[in-house]
Amino acid sequence: MSEKTNKSKFDKVLSTKDIFVLAFGAMIGWGWVVNTGIWIETAGALGAALAFVIGGIMVLFVGLTYAELTAAMPQCGGEHVFSYKAMGPTGSFICTWAIILGYVSVVAFEACAFPTVIQYLSPNFLQGYMYTVAGFDIYASWVAVGVVTAIIITIINILGAKTAAKLQTIFTALIAAAGILLIAGSVINGDPANIAGNMFAGNIENGTTALGGVLTVAVMTPFLFVGFDVIPQAAEEINAGFKKIGGIMILSILMAVAFYALIILAVAYVMPLSAMANSTLVTADAMGLAFNSAIMTKVLIVGGMAGIITSWNSFLIGGSRAMFSMAESNMIPKVFAKLHPKFKTPVLAIALIGVLSVIAPFFGRKMLVWIVDAGSFGVCLAYAMVSLSFLILRKKDPEMKRPYKVRFGTFVGIVAVALSGLMTLLYVIPLPFASTALVMEEWIMAGGWAILGVVFYGYCKYKYGSEFGAHMDVEYEDIDDLPVFSGRVGSVTE
Repeated sequence: MSEKTNKSKFDKVLSTKDIFVLAFGAMIGWGWVVNTGIWIETAGALGAALAFVIGGIMVLFVGLTYAELTAAMPQCGGEHVFSYKAMGPTGSFICTWAIILGYVSVVAFEACAFPTVIQYLSPNFLQGYMYTVAGFDIYASWVAVGVVTAIIITIINILGAKTAAKLQTIFTALIAAAGILLIAGSVINGDPANIAGNMFAGNIENGTTALGGVLTVAVMTPFLFVGFDVIPQAAEEINAGFKKIGGIMILSILMAVAFYALIILAVAYVMPLSAMANSTLVTADAMGLAFNSAIMTKVLIVGGMAGIITSWNSFLIGGSRAMFSMAESNMIPKVFAKLHPKFKTPVLAIALIGVLSVIAPFFGRKMLVWIVDAGSFGVCLAYAMVSLSFLILRKKDPEMKRPYKVRFGTFVGIVAVALSGLMTLLYVIPLPFASTALVMEEWIMAGGWAILGVVFYGYCKYKYGSEFGAHMDVEYEDIDDLPVFSGRVGSVTE
């Protein structure tokens, strides 16, 4: 056995601006428009903001491990590469399969979120009742919008990463503008009395304490912060110095934490808690109050629509690249490693995730909530495994070239493993004072995904034998440094 190198199959088309908007746009998405009222009612204004800071600290420590590993091994697949180098093929399979669950869950969720936004903008939108799923009525018009949008986003991604990045830049600017307007309007027209009596919250009826409320919101945050990890997935398509890649990842996380915390405080500052209880879309109504204008309510909803597109776009990129990397390593069927001859995109991996997003609207929102929670569990598990890989590689391969080297690496790695591991356990172990653990339907979703993974693992292990997990190294050049060679996973037989 000997290691070989090979030229990357991807075109380097993404600038530093492109990767920043891919990560930041994915993280701020649509969730803040729909769920801010729920977060405030669950944990209080300060409690909810604190929950995002707690989640953000966990993600920041994990992000530091990602930053070092991505700069050291900037190859398609991200988590797949890091975990293989540290843990071998089985550990890599589990880690990558878990993060793909997170990506697919977001894409499926957005396919249902988009027609929901249209419903808010147009009260007569729902036409052609079809059936009911888990108490949610499915209408033909609702399904049609989700399906058509899913097809459009999928085609845009097939047309190339640069095309997708241009779309991302436009829509990220729209989201940021809507959020900044809300914060500014709240500062001018808000009332301190609204927030003074709504700092923390708990629900005595279901045994939730103030701490429980904070933790309940905190376990939702990994799903909302997932997005910075799209950068390592598309690393071979980035035309930037490796040191910059790590810095941009950390900047995107810090800005997302600040964005969420400020939105929560702005909504609570301008809108009384009693008014939130009577609102179907708290954040949009808060925007209307901040400017005393119904038009501004719709402006914020349009910004939310942009957030749906940015998350959808980013995670389609991330999920397809992760699948490509696994297929190239013979861990899932080889067909998913096929690149479009002209656009150099993993066309069949994109198409598969696109098909799942087309199917999603037929199942309604309730089932998608279950998928999202299961996906969040997968994300936290992958984060814990990447953080552990960071520690292992610091010890196993101390001479690895690390253009972006994290200071106090052992401490950072231990904290990242501890926090992401704890967050993972919160999904598994029910707490008497907080609603954090997965419910039965969510375990079925996660279990079904795990079973599919076992099937792929067994099939590919049997079919490819010793080549299961084998992968050629990729030769690349750091434009900020001397030419170097990757340690992409594995080796191949002479």
